[in-house]
Amino acid sequence: MRIQIRKWKLSDSAALAANLNDLSVLNNLRDGLPYPYTEEDAAAYITVMMHADPEKVFAFAVTLDDECIGSIGVFRCENIHRRSAELGYYIGKPHWGNGYMTVAVRLICHYVFTHSDIVRIFAEPFSTNLGSCRVLEKAGFTYEGTMRQNAYKNGNLLDMKLYSILRDERG
Repeated sequence: MRIQIRKWKLSDSAALAANLNDLSVLNNLRDGLPYPYTEEDAAAYITVMMHADPEKVFAFAVTLDDECIGSIGVFRCENIHRRSAELGYYIGKPHWGNGYMTVAVRLICHYVFTHSDIVRIFAEPFSTNLGSCRVLEKAGFTYEGTMRQNAYKNGNLLDMKLYSILRDERG
């Protein structure tokens, strides 16, 4: 079995929708995604990602033997933070715990550092999302601290952890 990241295809819509209709996935993501998440929602997202500015948005499907099992993206910040970018990702629950997302995070960091002038990639998982924190640690990110009560999700104030990796730290 082989994990890769690749550009989105409209044919990924059904898999994307299936993954995002799982509340255990959706509850670890930021707000703004519809629920239920339809194939039409997925096709609209994929279309936007396919036409995004390639200097600002690095968005890929995470694939297992070319089947879409998740999503990963790095999004350039602006103004004085324009050489930094935020990492976001998820993987379908049936694939949790296999190390797949750690591979995908390493792949996208290598891609972004090789194909752009970005020098810092950061991520902000909920502190309760231990699996995501572990992915970042295994991928070589440095824990920078906890942002207390930094998010309001599903009626709760949540802490978030801040992780980063710098261009010259990648392995």
